[in-house]
Amino acid sequence: MSSPSEVLVDFQDDLAVDDAPSSALDQLKLSPMEDKQWPSDDLASMSKSETNIKHLGQDSHLSWDDPYYDIARHQIVEVAGDDNFGRKVIVFSACRMPPHHQLDHQKLLKYLKHTLDQYVESDYTLIYFHHGLTGENKPSLGWLRDAYREFDRKYKKNIKSLVIVHPTMFVRTLLILFKPLISFKFGRKISYINYLSELDELLKCEQLVIPSRVREYDEKIRQALKPSAQGPKSPPRSPPLPNQQFGVSLSVLNLRGADPGEIPLVMRDTIEFLKEQGLEMEGIFRRSANVTLVRTIQEKYNSGEEVNFAQMEDVHLAAVMLKTFLRELPEPLLTYQLYNDIINFQTDVDNSSQVVTIRNLLKMLPQENYATLKYLIQFLAEVSARCEVNKMNNANLAVVFGPNLLWGQDAAMTLSAIGPINNFTKTLLDNYQEVFSA
Repeated sequence: MSSPSEVLVDFQDDLAVDDAPSSALDQLKLSPMEDKQWPSDDLASMSKSETNIKHLGQDSHLSWDDPYYDIARHQIVEVAGDDNFGRKVIVFSACRMPPHHQLDHQKLLKYLKHTLDQYVESDYTLIYFHHGLTGENKPSLGWLRDAYREFDRKYKKNIKSLVIVHPTMFVRTLLILFKPLISFKFGRKISYINYLSELDELLKCEQLVIPSRVREYDEKIRQALKPSAQGPKSPPRSPPLPNQQFGVSLSVLNLRGADPGEIPLVMRDTIEFLKEQGLEMEGIFRRSANVTLVRTIQEKYNSGEEVNFAQMEDVHLAAVMLKTFLRELPEPLLTYQLYNDIINFQTDVDNSSQVVTIRNLLKMLPQENYATLKYLIQFLAEVSARCEVNKMNNANLAVVFGPNLLWGQDAAMTLSAIGPINNFTKTLLDNYQEVFSA
């Protein structure tokens, strides 16, 4: 295999000839462990939740007549909820790219931009699963160069982390080549992850629909390691602390409270502070917060210490803590029981029956869930009422909070599920007064 320096020379020679085809990617040899075949991921690699969506095709969140259907059906690009720091997660899986003759790469670029356009106003994380990029499906160097230039400051400004999973010499050399085009600030956002277990620092791995080929490859390279190099196994989860607030069910928190149906402490603290100081903050809920500070606040809550957001004067921190609390509930606020009804709500329920249907669905929630949801939605309605200032209308709030209110029992989140969940959340916000009037 060529050394990195030799490969780089090949790349530079290719770039020097402007009117020649960009064939430099073809000169790079891929990792010998990567399979040159391109079998489709079987249904087993899809999330269980995804298979419950009745109104969509098995392979796409878009209808067959959508202009991007032929791209979306490959599931190359997915959205997977929020990471541990309140940032939206976009996933790109190389193994799902079909051979060149089956994929319009220019249309793929447009579809990627179309997907990102829904989230780039918020801080976000991009995860790239590199395994599966082969000689048959890798794009040309010219396409990669054009793609980087196509993504202007709007897309680069709020990306907080670009995570490359299972990097090979191909990727590392490619980044060396593109170094003159990549700003220092953007370069600092790029990180490599060698094993899927390392993603736990960033997000809950179970929320990702990771292609089966990627999981199998990860297991293969782990087994190839010497036992001493595999690292210690994760310790068993310790029981919750007496005052723990994060990662504890609402029923447990309710039992600790003085009154039945009492709103959880974290939600009371964050929402009261945000009502006082955050309602007119532009982009509220779209920004992430300092990672260390988020963990510190969680530890304070879990150990029973008082947290005073007014002293910290950080609206975005309080907003992230609210989303984090909801996301770390053992069961989503809207419960697994309502999952199928909600993701099929858009097609199963006509407009005239939506309010009544939502009201009946919410009656099935436990008392503490209903009270907490009502408290949250009423607050979000106050946020939306100031949308001319804070730029957060019901549609934007639904994009932010939908994936934090409901996820499937296997915790995996895909575009197939996010769309219907966000639609339900927006409908709930649009009609909250009628829904909660009874």
